Amino acid sequence: MDRLPSHTDWSHVQSFLAVAETGSLSAAARRLALSQPTLGRHIQAFEKALNLSLFERHPRGLKLSEAGTRILPLAQQAQEAMSAIALAAEGQSQTLAGTVRITASVFASHYILPEIISKIRGFEPSIELELVPTDASENLLFRAADIAVRMYRPRQVDIVARHIRDIEMCACAATSYLDRAGRPATAQDLLSHDLVGFDENPLIINTMQSLDWPVTRHDFAVRCDNQSAYWQLIRAGCGIGFSQRAIAEHDPLVEILPFDLQIPRLEVWLAAPQAMRQTPRIRRVWDLLADGLRTARM
Repeated sequence: MDRLPSHTDWSHVQSFLAVAETGSLSAAARRLALSQPTLGRHIQAFEKALNLSLFERHPRGLKLSEAGTRILPLAQQAQEAMSAIALAAEGQSQTLAGTVRITASVFASHYILPEIISKIRGFEPSIELELVPTDASENLLFRAADIAVRMYRPRQVDIVARHIRDIEMCACAATSYLDRAGRPATAQDLLSHDLVGFDENPLIINTMQSLDWPVTRHDFAVRCDNQSAYWQLIRAGCGIGFSQRAIAEHDPLVEILPFDLQIPRLEVWLAAPQAMRQTPRIRRVWDLLADGLRTARM
């Protein structure tokens, strides 16, 4: 089979892709905001239309059958085509009213964007705003979001990206921890303290190793990948961690350690699908986001 049947229901293709990517009906149903029985009926109808069995059950859920594996690239191509059509159609809209969906890291969504979004609403009350806090890289071309605030340079094809600013980083700790454990006099003293690091995210370890610090994940007494929870762990006195200098400077519970670790600055970028960038409401929110991020305390 080199193409999907012409009578294929697009909702069935979306359900098939969601199950293929998540590995279970329940996870796919949550992703698509459908009930699990509805999603199951979509899969059954798609299998009936193709006269194929697309999934096999296993202890952890569902996995693609041999036939499902062959169908997957065709379904992905169909998804890309439908997304391109939707982007092209939406890009022709000339009205300012409507919805703009913004995705950003969990930390930025909690500590930086709420104030900026409030100001945008004040300027443009006809534009509805949706904020998607996630540390995953949402696919803008599949309309997971209209605009992304990234802490790295986006390199996806057909995405417009603009560098907004760089953020200074620092080592810091709660006063409660430093009063209990003592204040390190030099950067080398950090290794004798409790450190707060990421769990599966290798960013901190890779950065420290690039600066000739021979650390492993076991040098971090407390580990957490959720950046908002990570910051709360620092504030609670779990150890010395790393954060944006401006955030630490304005927190009365936290002290910035007085030595320069040469931590690379964090880049801030805006990104949007090229086909949507000039849609009036997206262009307007893009410009207001850029202005807000340039002057935000971060």
